[in-house]
Amino acid sequence: MKAKNCLIFGGSGQIGRNLIRKLTKNNYRVTVVTRNIHQKSYIIKTQANAGYIDIVESKIFDEKKIRALFAKADICINLIGILFENKKGNTFKNIHTVFPSLLAKLSKEYNLKHFVHVSALGINGVTDSNYAKSKTEGENEVLRNFPLATILRPSIVYSVDDNFTTNFMTLLSRLPFFPLYYSGSTRFTPIHCSDLTDTIHHIISNNINSNIIECVGPEEITFKEIIQKLLYHIDKKRLLIPIPLTIAKISASFFELMPNPIITKDQLRLLRYDNVPSGKYKTNSDIGVPSVRYFDNEIKKYSYMWREGGQFSTDKYKSTYDAE
Repeated sequence: MKAKNCLIFGGSGQIGRNLIRKLTKNNYRVTVVTRNIHQKSYIIKTQANAGYIDIVESKIFDEKKIRALFAKADICINLIGILFENKKGNTFKNIHTVFPSLLAKLSKEYNLKHFVHVSALGINGVTDSNYAKSKTEGENEVLRNFPLATILRPSIVYSVDDNFTTNFMTLLSRLPFFPLYYSGSTRFTPIHCSDLTDTIHHIISNNINSNIIECVGPEEITFKEIIQKLLYHIDKKRLLIPIPLTIAKISASFFELMPNPIITKDQLRLLRYDNVPSGKYKTNSDIGVPSVRYFDNEIKKYSYMWREGGQFSTDKYKSTYDAE
């Protein structure tokens, strides 16, 4: 069977790395586009055996160079997204709206079998977040330019390679208290990265075109419960303090001055909305790929890195955990 050629944008992130491993093990050849081959190739090239992966350096809006890649591709997958804007042109509109629109046009022009675009859950009807609006506009542009595209809306994606649980465990291990925005009541359905990549592989392998699919984990957890679970797994006790909205906005303004802000005003507005299935679209379970990885079980596998004693605390911790 001839290997299909899969063109991936955003292959150096946690989803991209997991997806490259998944696809190449299943006889897909992948071409990964990166802006800085010297900085990213050492990460990307170790994700697959030689002969199954090509790495191409290109700016994402270099249409001439990208066109040459589409001419050889069967499938295109877009994983690129940002959580905050900076002054280097990485605006929500450019990354979440204009760029996906370009990929959709090229996918149609070159008659690709599939275009999978990863968006975000919890953006329906959100009008006060620039992040959410750019994601929604991007989805609309994708479907307008390539109606056969499949859009995935994952909840929070986590794994040992993420910037979510790992950053929070670092903060929780250092800070004497932790702020809870909106009292920590925002609901999430976190999905493990492997469950998400299983879903992507299932979609392209079975020629599923469902327009929008909401990708969620097997459980619903509030933000406060997520923090409590992380604290439990790193064996720390911290004060969890609900922060008034006024103070939260001031602190977000301060964090925005940092190169990689913990939270921004836009993210603060987005936290008002639950990150759970809307009921309007199919989920990964509906298309035959239910999530099987639970938050507690997966966090346990790497949380030892933030516990006193590190990996040598595992046995003692496990017996304490199992006893409860």
